[in-house]
Amino acid sequence: MVPLSRDTRERIALLFEDEAAVYDALENECADNLPFQGDATPESLERIRFAVLKLSGGTLAGLADAIRLAKTDWRDLLVAADFAEDLRAHLAWKP
Repeated sequence: MVPLSRDTRERIALLFEDEAAVYDALENECADNLPFQGDATPESLERIRFAVLKLSGGTLAGLADAIRLAKTDWRDLLVAADFAEDLRAHLAWKP
């Protein structure tokens, strides 16, 4: 489990009414369990977590789909969210 950063929590609040379910999913399913993320920190996971949130479309079903993609290959997730080319693109994204 890796806790959420302040910026991740802020974006969750903008997208979801049921914030607790999203916190739980991201902290437990989109964390240091992802490939090559064993030493992850809340800040180092922001790019992946923001991509999950962006692709979720603000729905729990979309969140589950995006997390599934992250678990399969989070690089494909970054491409789908348009965060692959620029290492800081995720920082400019807000829902």
